[in-house]
Amino acid sequence: MCAALNETSLKSLAQKVLQETFGFESFRPGQEAAIDALLAGQHALIVMPTGSGKSMCFQVPALVKEGFAVVVSPLIALMQDQVSALKLAGIAADSINSGNSWQDNDDAWQRVTQGETKLLYLSPERLMSEPMLDGLQALPVSLIAIDEAHCISQWGPSFRPEYEDLTRLPELFPDTPIAALTATADEVTREDIAARLFANKVSQFVLGFDRPNIRLSVANKQTWKTQLREFISRHAGESGIIYCLSRRKTVETAALLAADGVRVLAYHAGMDKDDREVNQNMFMSESGIVMVATVAFGMGIDKSDVRFVLHMDLPGSLEAYYQEIGRAGRDGEPAEAHMLYGLADMAMRRRFIEEENAGDERKRREHKRLDALLGYCEAPTCRRVALLRYFGEHAEACGNCDVCLDPVELEDGTIDAQKLLSAVYRSGQRFGAAHVIDIVRGSETERIQKWGHHRLKTFGVGAERSKDEWRSIIRQLVAAGHLRLDIAGYGGLSITRAGNDLLRGRGEFRYRKDKLVKATRKTREIVLKKKPELSDEDMPLLDALRALRLDLAQARGVPAYVIFPDRSLVEMAEKRPSTTEEFSEINGVGAVKLKNFAEAFLSVIASKRDAE
Repeated sequence: MCAALNETSLKSLAQKVLQETFGFESFRPGQEAAIDALLAGQHALIVMPTGSGKSMCFQVPALVKEGFAVVVSPLIALMQDQVSALKLAGIAADSINSGNSWQDNDDAWQRVTQGETKLLYLSPERLMSEPMLDGLQALPVSLIAIDEAHCISQWGPSFRPEYEDLTRLPELFPDTPIAALTATADEVTREDIAARLFANKVSQFVLGFDRPNIRLSVANKQTWKTQLREFISRHAGESGIIYCLSRRKTVETAALLAADGVRVLAYHAGMDKDDREVNQNMFMSESGIVMVATVAFGMGIDKSDVRFVLHMDLPGSLEAYYQEIGRAGRDGEPAEAHMLYGLADMAMRRRFIEEENAGDERKRREHKRLDALLGYCEAPTCRRVALLRYFGEHAEACGNCDVCLDPVELEDGTIDAQKLLSAVYRSGQRFGAAHVIDIVRGSETERIQKWGHHRLKTFGVGAERSKDEWRSIIRQLVAAGHLRLDIAGYGGLSITRAGNDLLRGRGEFRYRKDKLVKATRKTREIVLKKKPELSDEDMPLLDALRALRLDLAQARGVPAYVIFPDRSLVEMAEKRPSTTEEFSEINGVGAVKLKNFAEAFLSVIASKRDAE
């Protein structure tokens, strides 16, 4: 059918699917062009920010075209959530994965072969198995969509070897359009995907990366518990996500906030699956909850009122950071992304790279990627400019980051840098920051005496500076590439070629003084000066709608956001529809959801209206 239709008819069908099935009046920016390309039989590389609606780019053409689409997804949990969401919208979707019973997988395959399924979700390993490939090649596969496509690239931040085999798909399915989708791919990664998967014969759709409503800030990690409490006090009663590197710190941070009276939940991969699901549903269904989590939390999460994302530790890359902060401010209202990091974070991330089971070239790229993240952390000018530049996008100073709001003055630290570099050199380039600081400050410690470092010429040459000041200088020397951290686990400092040049008087070193981040007037204006989503009178209704959504989700064994996203509930609370016709005009209410859920939600709205 699809081949016989002209371009105008295809567009008309796509629009009809969008409205009647998904319940949206118009496409979001970037979606329509990508959909048109796939309907025309072209390959598409689609790079869109988290929350911009990438899935619609392949789901709509899958429903317009004859046959069925194969969707490659890396996580079973995410795969199952997406299938559940599609089924609730009345779409015939299935997943074949190791989390299902043999019988469930067999039943799903029978539905595929009988033409009953429109979208089939598979892991890359399952798809590229010989039996699955043989079976699919005998069936009308209309489209192949590869989610998290940056995993294909050897130079991407999350390379997965099992994804590499997907590069055979164009040869195996020569007449089938392929969509590669990701939220986080820098220019090098995009070029690599285009070359490896598509032999550079692909239409690229790269949506702008800027999220101007998110205020960006970074602070040196000092007393992290105090910094955490100060930050949370600025966001009292608001929903937010706190990312921690380890499970232990996740639990510790959640316990600390709970003791302070904060409504807080924890989420990490070591928790029982049911406990994780309960916490995720509560976070999605209620306002004012803080989720403390490892990076295991976040895939598929679409909660509109997340007012902040706080990183307690340095993330893995700018791509990971960008994806994680993108979970804040999805309603377009002001939100804040704050990060704490320090010297120990740098050493830890370097160590992770070296311990990765990868070749030298990939490790080199990962170190460069970490260099870019450290450059962002130490940016002396607008952070948004630095972030967007990394993704190949030009921007002017934003006026909505800590550097723009409270500009830093760079100071000439060349002499101090030379003092410190000399201490590193004279002590044998094997000691960590604390010991080197003791040398330049002239501290008569037991270790200083043991190694005879009180006799060095540099002993005491920096006594006028505090330990915190020297830590800042060391951190910025590392970030600038003048010092190298031992990443074998001991944290020793050694001098790079650039550091040697600086030590010998070739070049200069300018640095920024660290500040403790306070809730300054400018900070409060950015974080707090926002119009509320709803009036105070409407908030009880929103809470009631969320409670109903949770009940419906639990009855069906799906996450709460699969029933309706937050933005749909907010619109219901604002518009208060009283008839099914009015309810059908809410964004996200398609024909099947109208039939299955209108009565329940309209009843809650009517009850609140009567009570008032």
